[in-house]
Amino acid sequence: MSIRILTGSDVRKALPMTKAIEAMRHAYGQLSANKAIAPPRQHISSEKGITLIMPAYLPERNEFGIKVVSVYDENPSHNLPRITATVLVLDPTTGIPLAFMDGSSLTAIRTGAGGGLAAELLARKDAKIVGLFGAGVQARAQLQAVMAVRDITHVNLISRTQESAQQLATEISEWNNPPKVNLISTPKEVVEDADIVICATTSGTPLFDGNDLTAGTHITAVGTFVPEKREVDTTTIRRANRIVVDSREDCLEEAGDLIIPNAEADAEIGEIVNGDKPGRESDNEITFFKSVGVAVQDAVSAAIVLKEAEEKGLGTIVELM
Repeated sequence: MSIRILTGSDVRKALPMTKAIEAMRHAYGQLSANKAIAPPRQHISSEKGITLIMPAYLPERNEFGIKVVSVYDENPSHNLPRITATVLVLDPTTGIPLAFMDGSSLTAIRTGAGGGLAAELLARKDAKIVGLFGAGVQARAQLQAVMAVRDITHVNLISRTQESAQQLATEISEWNNPPKVNLISTPKEVVEDADIVICATTSGTPLFDGNDLTAGTHITAVGTFVPEKREVDTTTIRRANRIVVDSREDCLEEAGDLIIPNAEADAEIGEIVNGDKPGRESDNEITFFKSVGVAVQDAVSAAIVLKEAEEKGLGTIVELM
């Protein structure tokens, strides 16, 4: 029995953002149509951190995967990443493992792609300015995904440190057709003229005052996934004309952005994909998308990565027995 081992570089080669966004359309649609088997993720806490186990099976295309992701806040002090992840792809007909791949790269791409799909469905067609909170891996992925669905010309960027903000701004300047990046010092300046606001931080408290948002803004928040933390304030939630989530069940358990203000979702993004609920209905609406991450995203993305890897000869094949 053999298994294909795929590095982060392999994953990135096999899953470009445009393909990942289409994968999320399928994943979310299947989830909201109750055509996926995706048990609630299991949380296992140790002394220093938490590990999440996320399985999913989508019978329509035989996508079957299990992700294990760990969050250990003290890791950076040991020159280790705060978040690590791996994904195992299984053959649903035999249960035999087919691939083992870097889950951190996969998570970054699929989470960004989810935000990109949300922007496609919920942001104004003429959206050009992004207000970006954060300068880490997910901030990059979210911006890349939004740029794949909208003609972004300017980015108002703020980060915890000027150094990280400048580093990301320099990186963005080297992308194809890069937007102009403005390094901003106050949250108000980030959001007041933004068409799309992206929250991709580890902050446990709101990043900006919802009163500073202008009509027609779309907000995506992906940084928190525990009940006691949130990136957006109650004012933002109250002003939102449409609140969309990746999973009602999971957000009711984990999304402090909604739990703290006691807010309800108007739709799952998969319901919009499937035509069961509307997306943006006018240019003046404020729309909000909250993602805590769901296992179907990983299973679908990993299946695509494996298929591409097989076709392109990516990875290393290891004999297990």
